[in-house]
Amino acid sequence: MNVHRIPVRIGTLLALIFAIAGPARSYAQSETRPETGTVQGTVLDATANVGVAGAQVFVAGTVIGTLTDAEGGYSLSGVPTGEQVVTVRLIGYRESSKTVSVTAGRTLTLDFTVEQTALRLQDLTATGVAGETPQDRHPYAVERTARGLATTSAMRAYPGYNTESYARIVENDFRSVGESPLSTFSIDVDRASYANVRRFIQAGERPPVDAVRIEEMINYFPYEWDGAAGDHPFQVVTEVWDAPWKPEHRLVRIGLEAPSVDTENLPPSNLVFLLDVSGSMSSPDKLPLLKKAFALLTEQLRPQDRVAIVVYAGAAGLVLPPTPGNRRARILSAVERLEAGGSTAGGAGIALAYKVARKHFVEDGNNRVILATDGDFNVGASSDEAMVRLIERERESGIFLTVLGFGTGNLKDSKMEQIADRGNGNFHYVDGLLEARKVLVEEMGGTLFTVAKDVKLQVEFNPARAAAHRLIGYENRLLADEDFNDDTKDAGELGAGHTVTALYEVVPAGLPVPRSVDPLRYQPAAEPTPPVEAPPGAFEDELLYVKVRYKDPDGAESKLLAHAVADRSRSPSRGFRFAAAVAGFGMLLRDSPHAGGLSADDVISLAEGGRGDDPRGYRGEFIRLVETVRDLDLLGTAAEDGDQR
Repeated sequence: MNVHRIPVRIGTLLALIFAIAGPARSYAQSETRPETGTVQGTVLDATANVGVAGAQVFVAGTVIGTLTDAEGGYSLSGVPTGEQVVTVRLIGYRESSKTVSVTAGRTLTLDFTVEQTALRLQDLTATGVAGETPQDRHPYAVERTARGLATTSAMRAYPGYNTESYARIVENDFRSVGESPLSTFSIDVDRASYANVRRFIQAGERPPVDAVRIEEMINYFPYEWDGAAGDHPFQVVTEVWDAPWKPEHRLVRIGLEAPSVDTENLPPSNLVFLLDVSGSMSSPDKLPLLKKAFALLTEQLRPQDRVAIVVYAGAAGLVLPPTPGNRRARILSAVERLEAGGSTAGGAGIALAYKVARKHFVEDGNNRVILATDGDFNVGASSDEAMVRLIERERESGIFLTVLGFGTGNLKDSKMEQIADRGNGNFHYVDGLLEARKVLVEEMGGTLFTVAKDVKLQVEFNPARAAAHRLIGYENRLLADEDFNDDTKDAGELGAGHTVTALYEVVPAGLPVPRSVDPLRYQPAAEPTPPVEAPPGAFEDELLYVKVRYKDPDGAESKLLAHAVADRSRSPSRGFRFAAAVAGFGMLLRDSPHAGGLSADDVISLAEGGRGDDPRGYRGEFIRLVETVRDLDLLGTAAEDGDQR
């Protein structure tokens, strides 16, 4: 680590000494002595003309200091008589000092108006109170030192530099119903993969194989079903069709749909924006785009909502204490002042964000941390395992998590996906302002308000009707069969207005099962499994049985839904046809051996048949992406795995 030595003037040195040692009696003011007085007043934002909360106010050359309250007020008692210099300091504001003449036994009023400055966290110094215990420390104090950390921004220095990483995905294969009659997995409402795949294709590149998560591509698109959820927060629907890429196989669609909730009917929100302002976030598709994205979100906030902003680079600090949602000018001003610079102490930022969220927890409300980052953590807890353990501890507080990924070149997709999955949350990749609007405006209810948590599915296949089954996607969401009834096992969350689709390819009983293993040496090759004779009338027309478990957002005990699916292939709905097209496209991008003879033209034809009304144009955009892949012959280029990007 490089340490930069900077000339320091006496006044600055005193301020630094205070920052390191802290006002020893900040929060337990000294008793008023005979030759002391009191100084009190208000600290106002020069632009917004509102009180500034959490600012340090101290008397130079002493250990007397405090922090301003929610309205910007402060009071300093025990101030020695005579001429004294009172200083105000806060992250993101220009330091201000005034001289005051203190009279024994008198209270003087001294107000400050402070001007905003660009915030660069690499210039911060950790603050504290001499002799304090961890319980005494103010919850908004900067928690790590950033001074002396060299700024690392390889992306700016080397435009071609690329350290993107994706978790390895081993595609699901067929499983024999005789050996594995059950299939168990957690739902996945993340949509990040599709937006990321779109980014590659629009740049004329084939996405890395492990960047393609088929279930996230399917679930990127909204689907509609007729019917109501009844006594549960969502409904379960199913369809059976012939698999487009292998017509002799069945394709089964299992869908979950949660009703939408109007914004005005959402419970009060306690939101903590956790924003990465490290050096790697400096490019236009990162911090500048992030600012515009959060400006869209603030337009949806209401007076009963509260928003706080925590930022991190080499340090973590609070730049906006909890503020009513209708104070948009103040919220946007805090966001607009941010500048990128410094290393990336993501662990410290996450810990501070959860601390702020817990302190202002709203009972029966929407308590959520919204992390916006490229995922490139490199100071403190930064390994995938360490970050996951931290998030798992914090999720027990009842606070949910949304992760928004930004940028190119060093996107840490694997890390952000794990953090979101383990933090009772969802993960989105924002590749432009239109995607920001989709996530934070059009789908705000689903993104920010959870209606069911720990949602798991277990499917039992009828051996009289099915020889083998293959779940398409969800490779990193598979669960052990016994986990289905274990309420301590974490699973995915379902938000208001969310739809979740899972597709199974099923080999009918009596047909050969595609297997990728070599023939056995000591046993003869197995013949196609004959259909199991079922007693007349006993489930004879059932292909499979779907069970769903979920918990209420604040619940600890799961509830069960069950649904039998008949073995009847029918004309698919437009939504089913389109979902099959997306699944087929994902298989082509992954070079899946299960795609059979499917081509890009086949995918386009399927998607056109399932396009429907398409009011937002999302399905039309998908068709154009497939056409781009076809016209540029991207499927003819070598597919790379996640380690090569």
